[in-house]
Amino acid sequence: MVTRNYSAIEIDRLQKAFCDERKVPCVPTAGQSRLGFAVSTTGRLPINGLRHPVVGETSGWYIWCGEESSDAPDFFVPLHSQHVYEEHPEFVKLLGLPPGYRFLLAGDYLDVWYDSSLLSV
Repeated sequence: MVTRNYSAIEIDRLQKAFCDERKVPCVPTAGQSRLGFAVSTTGRLPINGLRHPVVGETSGWYIWCGEESSDAPDFFVPLHSQHVYEEHPEFVKLLGLPPGYRFLLAGDYLDVWYDSSLLSV
């Protein structure tokens, strides 16, 4: 496993650059904000992410690995984004995508798309 400590400036720069490439507004996910991560799925592919609206200190991101998500109440664990950035540097740049976006990452394959249903939760 590759770990990496990113500074807040690096995180902002990576996320803004990725959003600029996609021509979408950047809504950075700061290291101290929280996201839902399915820790039990770590190591599987693909990596899936979806973003609901930001609420307080919660970024709106939910991330899981593998083909399927779960409705189990303990599937997603709340984590500070910085911990996820350290353990999963491959998707730091993606977490600046605004609410309503999804991503699927599997090695060199990346798909990013907008899903308006994520905004009505």
